[in-house]
Parts: sequence; C-alpha cells; structure tokens
Amino acid sequence: MTHSTTINTDLIKRYDKSGPRYTSYPTAVMFNEQFTVENYIQHAKQSNQDLSPLSLYFHIPFCDTVCFYCACNKIVTKDYSKAEKYLAYLYREIEIQGALYSSKKSVEQLHFGGGTPTFLSANQIQQLMQKIGQHFNLSKKATAEFSIEIDPRSVSAETIDRLCQIGFNRFSLGVQDIDPNVQKAVNRIQPIKDTAKIIAACRQNKIQSISIDLIYGLPLQTVQGFNNTLDQVIKTLSPDRLSIFNYAHLPTLFKPQRRINEDDLPSAAEKLEILEQAIKKLDQAGYVYIGMDHFAKPNDELALAQKSGQLHRNFQGYTTHAECDLIAMGVSAISSVHGSYSQNTKDIDAYYQTIDNHKLPIIKGLSLSPEDQMRRAIIQQLSCHFSLDFKRIEIDYSIDFESHFKLELAAFQPMIDDGLVTINEQHLVVSDIGRFLIRNICMVFDQYLNNKGSIGKFSKLI
Repeated sequence: MTHSTTINTDLIKRYDKSGPRYTSYPTAVMFNEQFTVENYIQHAKQSNQDLSPLSLYFHIPFCDTVCFYCACNKIVTKDYSKAEKYLAYLYREIEIQGALYSSKKSVEQLHFGGGTPTFLSANQIQQLMQKIGQHFNLSKKATAEFSIEIDPRSVSAETIDRLCQIGFNRFSLGVQDIDPNVQKAVNRIQPIKDTAKIIAACRQNKIQSISIDLIYGLPLQTVQGFNNTLDQVIKTLSPDRLSIFNYAHLPTLFKPQRRINEDDLPSAAEKLEILEQAIKKLDQAGYVYIGMDHFAKPNDELALAQKSGQLHRNFQGYTTHAECDLIAMGVSAISSVHGSYSQNTKDIDAYYQTIDNHKLPIIKGLSLSPEDQMRRAIIQQLSCHFSLDFKRIEIDYSIDFESHFKLELAAFQPMIDDGLVTINEQHLVVSDIGRFLIRNICMVFDQYLNNKGSIGKFSKLI
C-alpha cells in the first residue's frame, strides 16, 4: 500500500490528545483492587475447561544502567546477586501458577521481557527455562514462539548461541536511535556495529524472527536524523520486524524522564513528520505497516496473520496467537486469562512477602463484562485490521449494531469529514491517513475514557 497523503497541521491540532495504546481493553487504569487472587483462580479454572494453548510472560526487572526515556517497571543496579533472590521467588510463583493449569494445555508462546532479561546470566536463563518446563507443558512444535528481549550491549555472540540452545527462536533488540547525539541525550550509547554483530549471530543460528525497537520523539531527534537511522537499520540490520514507538514524556510518572531536557524534544508536528516519513521509507523498503507503530516484512508471521485475519494484540504488542490465555509472572506482570485481567504488585518487597505467604502476588484486576468483551473485539478488529465488520459483531454478540452504537457512529462524523474513516451500512474502513491515528479511532468505542479522570494517565497520541 502507498502512503501518499500527508497530514496537515490542522489535523494535528485536532487529534493530538492523550489516549491509550490499547494493549488491552478495558485499559490497565480500570483495574481495581476488588479483583482478588480468588477471582483469578476462578478464571483459571474456567480456562481449564478447554485445551486451548497458553502464552507465558516473565518479567525480569533489572537493568545495570538507566535509559532516561524508559517507562518500564525496572530496578537499576549493578549488583547481579539481586537476580538470584528474584529468581528464587519467581520459581515459587511458577510452581503456584503451574498447579492451576492442566498439563494438557500446551504453551505455544513464551516471552522474557524487562527491564533487561539478559541481566541474567545464560546459566540463570537456562535454569529458569528448565523450571518453567517442569510446571508447564512447553510445546515442541516448530510453530511455537519462544522470544526474549535483548540489550545488544549486554550480550555476545556466544550468549546468542546459548540462548538458541536453551530454546529461544525469536529475539527483540532495543536500538531506539543510532544518532550519537540522541543516544547521549537519553543515556544509551550503542554503536550500530555492536548491534550488527549480535544480529549476525542471530542469523547464524537461523533465528525465525528478529525484531528491533526504535523510538521517535526523543530529544535532539530530527526528521533527517531519524531518516538516517532508518536507512542504516534497513541496510545494515534488515530486521524481520520493526517497532517504532512514540516517546511518551510523562516525567511526573517516570523519574528517569526528569533528566531529559524538554526543550530538546521535537514538536508534535515534527514527530508526526518523522512517523510519516518512516512509514513511507519502510513501505518503499518492502515492509508492511501492521499498525500501532509496528512493521514487518511481507513473509513475516505478523504480516501473514494480518492478511489472513488472524492477527491479535495484547500486552506484548501484536501476536499471532489470539486463542492463548496469557499467564504473566514476575513483579508488575499483567495476565489475561479467560475474560479477566490481573496484575502483580509493582513493589518487589511486597512481591517477596506475598510469595512467602504462599499466595500469588496479584493486587488488582478486572473481570470483563459482556459489554467489555464486545468492545474489546471491536478495538481488536480496528487496531489489527483497520476495518470493522458490523455484521460479525452483531452475530457474535447478539446486538443490533446501529442502535447499540448510535452515539459512537454519530461521533465519527468529524473523522469522516477529515478523511480518517468511511462508514456504510455494513463496515467501517480506516483510510491511509486514519492508520496514523488509529488510537483516536479506537477511542470512540472506549466507554471508560472519562472515568476516574483516566484520560490524564495516558500519553499524547502524536
């Protein structure tokens, strides 16, 4: 597809508001403490009523240096012994969670995220994988996705060899920007040659998918500078997938961001031009625009899943495993199990204390109502496929779409006038311009945005 239409300044002013990224619906700001461990266990029992596969996520919160832009739940330390204690407690959480699920349910997807998972040694990662295998049925299928986030500064080619032997077949590497001035401004010095060496090691091991993360909107970034970064990434690194995230500057929530000079940040107009030029450049290089900041080569599983209508979105971003319940372990981790969301405590001492009491460290969550599940399906369709089939929603949820969503359909009129969407009796279709602003479009179906002042808890859309 060709992205030939530009977005003018007037559009920016109208649509540059705060809003969710929709890795879940309802979003995490709606989780509440009335949802307890007992509620989670009930949902787990319901999950066991069928043999649909599982997805596992493990949060490793440690980093040895702080990147100023980071909004992740992390612990910055150079004391590597802290990982030993954390793993001991993570093992116990694995035991508790594993006992809740049938051994007949196969784990088709597994992901280590952070923080920096490679803060752990290769031996520690191997021991963790062995522990997981003792309590969950890890799939042996070639289609199983076992992925890990890599900091290229913290690993060697030998580390990559070990990780592949352990069972990982997908790697995600943080790059953010190649410009040395930008790297210095965010405290992440990472020469491209070092990243290239690690990617070469991945390719030598015939890794199934290599993903790179970039961020636009960082201090000192320019349109030309980011174009140069993309040229080098495409030519030198040639990843299978690219995530180009919008930097969310929320210094009141994330202390490291207070070390960023706000005067150095590009304007909303510059950020949008950076994104627009990035989409054009990647389109010309043959990448498919998956949406919500994600791109993939045409033969990558994400692009194929989108083409076949099988793409899904969750807390890890886009995925091909829509049918999997997601069990997340570790401090701050968020699970999605059989119509529920649940989150572990973000406080590591509370995490340890709860597990010492032989309980799961869940502190809040949400059981989805039928209305929540319907709106979640709508937002999934829009964010994954840029279209919405009214008849499919009517059949799946036994409603009359036009009457049920009368207010929402009326609210789309300004977006129709601006060329973001077209609507007929059966479908809503997002235009090329609208794909830039898909979060705005999804927000129309979000019935919680004005609850609890939640809108102020999200980053700007542009």
